[in-house]
Amino acid sequence: MAVGLFDVLGPVMIGPSSSHTAGAARLGNIARKIAGENFHQVDFYLHGSFAKTYMGHGTDKALLGGVLGMAPDDERIRNSFEIADKAGIKYNFHTADLGNVHPNTARIVLQGEGKPSELIGSSIGGGKVMVNSLNGMHVEFDGQYPTIITNHLDHPGVVAHVTNILSQHKINIAFLKVFRQLRGSEACMIIECDQTVEKAILDELNKLPDINNVSLVDI
Repeated sequence: MAVGLFDVLGPVMIGPSSSHTAGAARLGNIARKIAGENFHQVDFYLHGSFAKTYMGHGTDKALLGGVLGMAPDDERIRNSFEIADKAGIKYNFHTADLGNVHPNTARIVLQGEGKPSELIGSSIGGGKVMVNSLNGMHVEFDGQYPTIITNHLDHPGVVAHVTNILSQHKINIAFLKVFRQLRGSEACMIIECDQTVEKAILDELNKLPDINNVSLVDI
């Protein structure tokens, strides 16, 4: 089995633990990308090992730093509480039992002007993460690729319209998964791409029939 440099050295980061700080910062960053920057409060619900050690390992500062847009190696993570206070952003940390999930799992709820945005994700080691739920819908993606996320109605032709636009812009799809709760109701498409996706392409996708919202995770 081939071993990469990342596997030997681990991620470049601030903090003592890749799972508790680097991964936590990535989860916070992903939550920010999906919710947008116009939020005034964030609540973190910490499960398992996160709940037991979050203050000692700096998980709280890393999660908040990620939500504020800081990368895992950003030295400002140490001061994320003060930076959030200065920006007028309220933040709360809660311990919670999130069920049969990875020990390093957090539920992140961001409050903005509209409906709250909720993400559940796990830090699975080495700074890597897995997002398991968005706004109550089961999903699966790790943020390793530029990832388009659609919220749409489960109607015929939606997937074809989206992939056709990406093809026109020479965006190659690495992986595509569609998740839904009920036939014909709300659905979520996770499209992991090989290229960076420009905002103009996202705007074009947002104009498609049956598309409610499109966001991009590219960190």
